[in-house]
Amino acid sequence: MRRPGRRESSIDWIFLLPAIIRIAGNRLSRLEACSTFMITRKRRVWVTGADGLIGSHIVAAALGCAPCFDVAGLTRAEVDLVDFDRVRVLYNIQQPSLIIHCAALSQSPVCQSNPALARKLNVEVTAFLAELAAEIGFIFFSTDLVFDGRKGYYTEDDATNPLSIYAETKVEAEQIVLRNPRHTVVRTSLTGGVSKTKSRGFNEEILNAWKAGKTVRLFSDEFRCPITAPVTARAIWELAALEPRGIYHLAGGERLSRLEIGQLLAERHPELNPQIEPCSLLEYQGAPRPPDCSMNVARIESLLSFKLPGLAQWLQEKPKADF
Repeated sequence: MRRPGRRESSIDWIFLLPAIIRIAGNRLSRLEACSTFMITRKRRVWVTGADGLIGSHIVAAALGCAPCFDVAGLTRAEVDLVDFDRVRVLYNIQQPSLIIHCAALSQSPVCQSNPALARKLNVEVTAFLAELAAEIGFIFFSTDLVFDGRKGYYTEDDATNPLSIYAETKVEAEQIVLRNPRHTVVRTSLTGGVSKTKSRGFNEEILNAWKAGKTVRLFSDEFRCPITAPVTARAIWELAALEPRGIYHLAGGERLSRLEIGQLLAERHPELNPQIEPCSLLEYQGAPRPPDCSMNVARIESLLSFKLPGLAQWLQEKPKADF
């Protein structure tokens, strides 16, 4: 008999997946274990920002990486997340068992010029979704920019100190999400890949400038751990299957300056006659930028079936990938 107040489970067996994987060891992969115990209907998962770079790749990777999930990608055209009444109605109809929240206002200059809009989209929407998801899983995408960049190689336990409006909204949203012990914060770094608009990945921004015949000025003294969207998507689905809680850093396995990133892309695209001009953060006149937001990814790697590649390694292993 169903207990009062308890939502019907989509797949009762799926909640045993982490234990099943540990017991099976090397004899069953995550996907094999997931398929073996898909006894009834799949778990519904919402992915917000499904028309963005990360969200679109997470949705596209679901068929191969997450066959035990029924994935619904939410785009702005389908539902505006600031329309809380409509989102609540949709939530009650579809009853997802997990929300992966990728949608955000991530353009730092826009956030600096319109803090109210940044807070609405990055904090208030996140708070609303986290409230809706009070009894289910919730994975929130945050950023390495929550750190001030004075230290580098940050762990999940290091103190945050945001320097920009965008980063401030992400820190505030993180604090809201982490009030629920069921919920998860995933901090990521510069993300590259092919987006629907051909303009969202860091690689696309640089390539578009070269295609327009422009010289790209890149900092030699600003460091990140760039990661590709396909790697991000694979990692997120593995993490989701394990029902994680707390904070995880998801970034590339290599610390690179903006200049070094550009040089890697220039080597990959000699046909564009790429022009690069090195520059320094000391010359920059815009919003404050942290010099070194590299992150330690040991915690998440301990849960994944693979090591997170650095950008140079990924490019070498994927010579024909559109990047």
